[in-house]
Amino acid sequence: MSQLSRTVSEPRREATTATSRQLRRTFPFAASYLILCVLTVFFAAPFLWVLLSSVNPAASFSVEIPTHPTLDNFGAVISSGLVGRPFLNSFILAGSTTVLTIIFSGMAAYPLSRYQFRFKSVLMYSILFISALPVLAFVTPLYALYVQFNLVDTYQGVILFLVASSLPFNIWLMKNYLDSVSVELEEAAWVDGASTIVGLFRVVLPLSAPGIAVVGVLSFLGGWSNFFVPFIIFQTPDYLPAAVNIYGLFGAYGQINYGQLTAYAMLYALPVIVLYILASRFFVKGVNLGGLKG
Repeated sequence: MSQLSRTVSEPRREATTATSRQLRRTFPFAASYLILCVLTVFFAAPFLWVLLSSVNPAASFSVEIPTHPTLDNFGAVISSGLVGRPFLNSFILAGSTTVLTIIFSGMAAYPLSRYQFRFKSVLMYSILFISALPVLAFVTPLYALYVQFNLVDTYQGVILFLVASSLPFNIWLMKNYLDSVSVELEEAAWVDGASTIVGLFRVVLPLSAPGIAVVGVLSFLGGWSNFFVPFIIFQTPDYLPAAVNIYGLFGAYGQINYGQLTAYAMLYALPVIVLYILASRFFVKGVNLGGLKG
């Protein structure tokens, strides 16, 4: 009888153990997905409010499905003059910052990646430390310097500040991307008669396209969304970018037209979204490469 009971209980015990083991394996995944769902709702709710309010003629500070969706808010924002010139100024600042940052960070990162010299590690960690410093802490002394060099209220002054503030972090990133390109490929180009410059432009940079895409997107985003630097340096209203001109959507005595505000926000985010879509093929790979080497 005891032998029979042991024979019957052993499969049950094994089934119970397998079930508990399966639950232990499933619980972390279920908890992770639950947390991700909560975070998705947390971040999606503001975007949903912006999207619905932009087409709601009676938008308020609550998420409401409009009964009569309309594009009048977009028309009002465009006709008010807050899109044409301010968006052009933003494109000038962000585009110039992106191009100059890619060029200068590449020029600085290439020798750091390919050559060994004394205090190289000290220099790299110094660059990383500088990238962690708050940029606004340098606004006051730099403004005094800008006054002496007549850079106040100029595109050059703002672009110079944006490029200089973005270079430390982007140099560190670009150096990691260049490290991922095998030196043997560049040496093979040298053997075939290519110079260092030719090898850089025909071998290293094409293979570093994912890293360049990351640096470009981050630089454009920094120049496009920066508010304090143009707000402080620019004094002529015609020079102000879109990030500063959003003040025009705030009425007197704290009254806000939420419909026009969210419509402007949708238009303001559109260039960055389009840029990310165009560069997404390189962007994901570039982020992964940047995290593999240091």
